[in-house]
Amino acid sequence: MLFRQAGIFHTDYATNRALFPLPADRWMIIILLLLALSAPFTMSSLLLSTNVLPWLVWTSAALGLNLILGWAGQFHFGYAAIMGIGAYTAVHGARNGIPWEIAVVLGGLMASVIGVVFAFAALRVKGLYLALSTLALQYVMDWVISHVPAISGGTQATLQAPGMRLLGQAVTSEIALYYVALGWCLIVTVFMLNLRRTALGRALVAVREKDFAAAVIGVHSLYYKLVAFATSSFIGGISGAILIFTFYRAATPEQFAVNVSIELLAMVIVGGLGSIIGSYFGAAFILLMPGLMNSLIAWVAQLMGAALGVEALAHIPHAVYGALIIVFLLVEPMGLGKMYNNLRNYLLVWPFGYARK
Repeated sequence: MLFRQAGIFHTDYATNRALFPLPADRWMIIILLLLALSAPFTMSSLLLSTNVLPWLVWTSAALGLNLILGWAGQFHFGYAAIMGIGAYTAVHGARNGIPWEIAVVLGGLMASVIGVVFAFAALRVKGLYLALSTLALQYVMDWVISHVPAISGGTQATLQAPGMRLLGQAVTSEIALYYVALGWCLIVTVFMLNLRRTALGRALVAVREKDFAAAVIGVHSLYYKLVAFATSSFIGGISGAILIFTFYRAATPEQFAVNVSIELLAMVIVGGLGSIIGSYFGAAFILLMPGLMNSLIAWVAQLMGAALGVEALAHIPHAVYGALIIVFLLVEPMGLGKMYNNLRNYLLVWPFGYARK
């Protein structure tokens, strides 16, 4: 069938450790890349700029949060604040004449530094106490960004982002902005794919499963937790900067409030902890599903001749959307990424289902 392994022989470690050992996986990746590269020419400009582009950026952020939550097993309820730090740093850097590429990297570095500073205090506790500590980071940064005019201009102020210049060339068209978001998403994805094959990735998994047992075999849990916080914050800071430059075009404190952190957490949990493809599914579900629910319910009501009021149309889609999240998690608690893996594992041995037993 599709994922048949007949004729594939792992005769050395290199082929066994390949990212995509099955030809079907490689062909799927090639097809997806071609679809992504051709998206500006095959879909409407509105769909590209309002759905696909933000989905790519939020997927990058979800992958960064999945690094600390799914790989290292550390709660983080303040990831939106990390993205905000990177966004405001990059915007101020670009406004002061720093080249856009350097300004974005500075945003990631600033987010990484502040994330590690808070991690030193937060990592003295575990579990729900760690979650509350990272939530404190969110509230502290919300207050600082809102009430320090040098950062945001004030509580109700909007900080306009300057025009993006990539390698000295102005990036203004929607197609070019889309490719910037796509490029960053691919970079983060490739990094995460390779992370799980490295000693760092294995050490993070060991810390996630049991940090005391990891210490017994020589894994310094505090060091690897700090590395996870620093790397995750770096990805989040750059993702926040790219979100501002490619989508919002201006930065406001509300864009990185605590509700955004909760949505990011939902993306990771619904998609699946430690799952790369699950981060794509989770970001799409949380970001795009509410709008689809609104359109679908309005269409069904019109088709059935039912007269739904404005208030009903505003609340019914959210109720259905919440119910879908509950159903998905009841069917597969490990998220949408695990559902995909279950289907893929079934196709590996189809039609000989007994081979899995």
